[in-house]
Amino acid sequence: MTGPAPAGELLKRHGDNPILTAGRWPYAANTVFNPGATRLADGTTLLLCRVEDHKGHSHLTAARSANGIDGWEIDPAPTLPAEPERHPEELWGLEDPRVTFLEEEGRYAIAYTAYGRLGAVVALALTEDFRSFERLGPVAMPWDKDAALLPRKFNGEWAMIHRPSTIGHGSHMWLSYSPDLIHWGKHQIMLEARTGGWWDADKIGLSPPPIETAEGWLVLYHGVKETASGSIYRLGLALFDLHDPGRCIRRGDGWIFGPREPYELHGDVQDVVFPCGATVAADGDTLRLYYGGADTCIALASGSIRELLAWLKANGDG
Repeated sequence: MTGPAPAGELLKRHGDNPILTAGRWPYAANTVFNPGATRLADGTTLLLCRVEDHKGHSHLTAARSANGIDGWEIDPAPTLPAEPERHPEELWGLEDPRVTFLEEEGRYAIAYTAYGRLGAVVALALTEDFRSFERLGPVAMPWDKDAALLPRKFNGEWAMIHRPSTIGHGSHMWLSYSPDLIHWGKHQIMLEARTGGWWDADKIGLSPPPIETAEGWLVLYHGVKETASGSIYRLGLALFDLHDPGRCIRRGDGWIFGPREPYELHGDVQDVVFPCGATVAADGDTLRLYYGGADTCIALASGSIRELLAWLKANGDG
């Protein structure tokens, strides 16, 4: 069951939203939100959820579902807890994971925000089973967030999207390359935040990892509009070249999904829809987007990749 989508919104909210909350967690938690997502080899949907405890620190916990909607089996303890003794960059927790399966490695790459005394920094971990993990540590300088790997190499190098922040110069999406997932370079701006009165002025960032289509890499990104009552987080679309992911083919002019339901408008942070994970169904078209509502709960919206691409053609600039 899905709720109706108003004009201008291409994603339909699930009728039972929010699908996961702290009240359903197997241990004490303040909030549960911003999950990374993937479909495992057996078809199970796995969400790697950001869980904030009552100290205000976050860790990551896996929830699994056969249908990706309900019947979630949640790990009884943190799946990927902070390890500040070995990784001081994680002193105040782990946040906002994005999950990408690297076929060449046969493992999943988790790009997450490690938060410590020097600020927020992108870190990577690898896993085969979401039971044991190999931490690669920080792969960027603070402040840097909203990162995900692309699933394959380009000219022999891995590619990572991330969002460094610079005071007074906006927050834009960057692309970097690495031969070994540890040493990163060839940095370039991938998509700039607009200026002025736009919905995505001054601050943008990647939402889920890019989605491969025949027309290019479909990227859902969040834009932040500052208003008199605070920030509003909404989603937009852009399309990038399959062989050169730094080349933008088309960018949508308006936002396609924004906060309007109570669980998106009210919570620890008001007026926020913030996806970190998405899955594509076996039909190759149905997109399921898992997102944090108001930094408090996890919700689900679905849509058609074909319809998203068609909207982008009609409402985007090359």
